Amino acid sequence: MNDYQKQDILLESGTNEMEIIEFYLGTQPFGINVHKLKEIITFDQEALTVVPGSGEGMLGTLLLRGKTIPLFDLKSHVTRKKEDSDAGVRQVVLVCEFNDRINGFKVDGVNQIHRVSWEDIQPMASFIDRHRPRFTGSVNIEEREILIVDLEHIVAEFDSEADLDYEANLHAADMQEKLPHTREKMKLILAEDSALIRNGIKKVLTDSNYKNLEVFVDGQQCYEHIQAIRQRVIDGEPLGSLLNLLISDIEMPKMDGLTLCKKIKDDPVLRDMKVVMFSSLINEQMAIKCDQVGADGYATKPQIPYLVEMMDGFLGINGRQ
Repeated sequence: MNDYQKQDILLESGTNEMEIIEFYLGTQPFGINVHKLKEIITFDQEALTVVPGSGEGMLGTLLLRGKTIPLFDLKSHVTRKKEDSDAGVRQVVLVCEFNDRINGFKVDGVNQIHRVSWEDIQPMASFIDRHRPRFTGSVNIEEREILIVDLEHIVAEFDSEADLDYEANLHAADMQEKLPHTREKMKLILAEDSALIRNGIKKVLTDSNYKNLEVFVDGQQCYEHIQAIRQRVIDGEPLGSLLNLLISDIEMPKMDGLTLCKKIKDDPVLRDMKVVMFSSLINEQMAIKCDQVGADGYATKPQIPYLVEMMDGFLGINGRQ
């Protein structure tokens, strides 16, 4: 599957649907969002360069059309069962692009693409989320429970530059020193299903004095909370005294970020609230989708200093408009 084969996927924005590619590790099915997938290639051992000391789970680098990409052994990250042998398994590599980076993930085969509603994606239970945050949710398809893999978490375990805190912590202290009080007045909401990203964003925002922050783990919970705020606005309270800005992921169980944004911007009571999409999926195509649903801005997840600067501009902090 190449880029051109995905052009017809999710042409409409805000439908609360996504496409997942189902793949196998051993006999267990897993899935990822097709928007992350560039192509599927056969695993070629001869194209692999082993990197000494890289640790279990990082196979090395893979030569792909004259360029090298990191190659991860996904099975060692997300399963505990040891297979007796890989003999007879036609292993393939999922070549994925997110956070402006390309990585390969070796798996034991692929099944097919499924179109599903985010309403059918079940969030991980909170106690599982604390201990095994490599999954963001699950979906039942044809009596198979498919776990949705958090690829960003897996890459961040090996690549410090892919970790949200890497660049953000370089700026947080400077942000707080320059604007010690202004940001505290702003009322924010964050909707993010990944425990890793959720905790990282929360830490950086609070360190930079955006401390009035409510956090939700899926879009539906977030929307229900905003609906309660909407009723208070109808009853006479100014929207700006209740909520100033929403930061939303795109991939979320129950309701995705594009649908959440569209519902807000289509509502005359709520449409003046600023909405920023913060997602690993941001690219040229996804930026168009964000514009279609009325998002005020968007950034990819490593760019948290840019996110804070964008928020300052939307909120009129320090004279930025």
